[in-house]
Amino acid sequence: MFSKLTALLQQAVETEEEPIQLLDSFISHWKGITNYYIVTTDDTLPVKQTDIPWRLRQMVDILVHEEKQMERGETGPCMEYLLQHKILETLCTLAKAGYPPGMKQQVLLLITKLLGQIQQPLLPHINVHRPVQKLIRLCGEGLGSKTEKEEVQFLTTVCAKLSQDPYLINFFIEKKNSADSRRLLSCSFEKSEGQRDDAVGTGLSTSSLTPGASPSHPDQCPVTCASSTCPNPEEGGGQLDKSLFSALLTLTASEKNQFALKACEGLLLLATLPEEVAARYMVESTTLCHTLTDRLSDRYRLIPDSVDPRQVELLGRVNWRSHYAAGHVEDAESLPGKGAVLSFFSWLDYCDQLVKEAHKVTAAAVALEIRRRFFVKVLEPQLLQVSEVGILSSTALLMGVVTHITSPRLLDELVLFLLGDQKEAEVPVDPACHLLRSQLIERCNHLSDEISMATLRFFEQLLQKPQEHIIYNLVLRNMRGRCYIGNSIGHEDRPAENEQLDETEEFEEDPFFTDIYTGSRFPASDWLVPPVATQEATKADGKPEVNRIVNSFLCLVPDAVKTSHLVAGCGYDTYLVDAHRMFQGCCVNAREWKWPLVPNHLESCDPGRIFYEGDFLKVLFDRMAQILQQPYDLNLQITSVISKVALFPHPHLHEYLLDPYINLAPGCRSLFSVIVRVIGDLMQRIQRIPQFPSKLLLVRRQLMGLEPEDVVDHATLLKGVIVLEEFCKELAAISFVKYPSEPD
Repeated sequence: MFSKLTALLQQAVETEEEPIQLLDSFISHWKGITNYYIVTTDDTLPVKQTDIPWRLRQMVDILVHEEKQMERGETGPCMEYLLQHKILETLCTLAKAGYPPGMKQQVLLLITKLLGQIQQPLLPHINVHRPVQKLIRLCGEGLGSKTEKEEVQFLTTVCAKLSQDPYLINFFIEKKNSADSRRLLSCSFEKSEGQRDDAVGTGLSTSSLTPGASPSHPDQCPVTCASSTCPNPEEGGGQLDKSLFSALLTLTASEKNQFALKACEGLLLLATLPEEVAARYMVESTTLCHTLTDRLSDRYRLIPDSVDPRQVELLGRVNWRSHYAAGHVEDAESLPGKGAVLSFFSWLDYCDQLVKEAHKVTAAAVALEIRRRFFVKVLEPQLLQVSEVGILSSTALLMGVVTHITSPRLLDELVLFLLGDQKEAEVPVDPACHLLRSQLIERCNHLSDEISMATLRFFEQLLQKPQEHIIYNLVLRNMRGRCYIGNSIGHEDRPAENEQLDETEEFEEDPFFTDIYTGSRFPASDWLVPPVATQEATKADGKPEVNRIVNSFLCLVPDAVKTSHLVAGCGYDTYLVDAHRMFQGCCVNAREWKWPLVPNHLESCDPGRIFYEGDFLKVLFDRMAQILQQPYDLNLQITSVISKVALFPHPHLHEYLLDPYINLAPGCRSLFSVIVRVIGDLMQRIQRIPQFPSKLLLVRRQLMGLEPEDVVDHATLLKGVIVLEEFCKELAAISFVKYPSEPD
């Protein structure tokens, strides 16, 4: 009993004395460091050969141990001594002097450990954030320095602390112009008072932040902190004191990937801070916009002209973190210039993520700068060149750019760069049209099939991006008035089933059936199948029944040229699952676009206006009309792009592309009418092909890998017939999944 009481008393005494012992030990280590400078005369002795590193580690350990013994929120005597005697200030002065050699590295390690291991907030103390600022100015002075690793660790630790308490960024915003500095800081403190955990609004107009509302000219910035106010690194007058931002920007270019990765992550943390003053400072007072964009341009220019476009497309999406973490070894045999391509896409992916996650002020400025300094100045000249090799490589890289851009703000700028901001209906041969848009569309019908395929693949990729202006600019703006309808009543006065026209009269009145030749082995009456009498002609609201439309597409190709029923697994139902999945994806993207559920009233349309389907649909229809003369792969690409357009959930697209029974205006054509003309031509041409059915079946089996690839006469035409049959089944499936989604 007595021994237990003695032990408890002894423990209590030791607990009272421990803080005093810790403080004595802490002071002893600090005096040991200061005494070194008093007694030592050899200023060339490296710091690692002294006891300074050991004493600094002991001081950190004491501070960490002391905090664990204290109550939450209390400051121990050792920490008070550190702050009162401005120890960190002294250490930063020694680090700047570099005495003894290597002292900067030791101070970086000390402060990094302090900020990372001490739980209580240190940065709000003036005797902490002021020396931290001084130490930041010593970072990023040059790439490849001996302290690069410690600099990155120190800077990213500071960024992590700022992400926990964003208002602390105000301590690290500095300018040479003291008036500007006071303006920024006063603004920040007014907004951050009582709002440390809340994002601060930008105060910008709604129109400047709405996707698709960017100006038509890239020099007009939609935000008050336009990139024109960003300091140009080439202009000395606009340069700033070395800051946390500039140090990180410098280190993102480190030759060592692990250091560059950490610096990129730190910069990303700063860009996502909710403080508006930080966002404006990054845009107006640092070279962030210029540096990100110029580095993107430089990496693009390093890609050799000899790069294989097909291999570029096969690379897929490059993740910037994975690229930095894994590094890259040049594989000259598989793809010359692969390292340069990966480096470019990696940096683009980083810029995209920064724009996606950054404060909206920063995001808008960076995206606009990328458009001005990369899209317009670097990418556009490459896309407008006339060299076939150059067109193929630049188009492949453009596809990669489209694939990697996912942030709404940067996607807006890319779409405006590619297509322009025009929203009015197109007119044929418009000299005021967007040059790049016209060139890209024209290349879909290029003399080189390879260029046509590459450009069609690009448009297919572009159409899958969740941006309304893409489909509106390419297609929908021309359908707004429904001028493709031949009269003012449209569907509303279509004859009901009990008034159904005679089969012969119905065909004779359709201008697209008048050029079908007669006297052939396959008369039109055998393959142009009218709706069966048992089907209801229209819905109550005038919309055609989905079964009627589906059957129209399924019956469009004559039985005499069908082969899918002769091979297992080629039925129409195989397209339904894919069509449903893709249509649901389109609906998700279009959910926020507020499209109408029914077509516009014809009374609101201009009756005197002549319909023009637009350059994009024109080139697709022209290509579709040549399906029997074109290579198989090109036909697949054309039908794939048309399918992507048809899948968009807009009532005018339903009507114009998927309703075979609309009354077209004179001189207009629709997708259905184009296919009808192709089939009319086909039925005449196959009469000159001996053993046509057997050859057609053989080619289908070859395409499915069921037969060896042997040479077959008229192979191009036969493959075109097979593509045509499959495309009609795909359109039937798309019609089936789209129309039921409309309200009854």
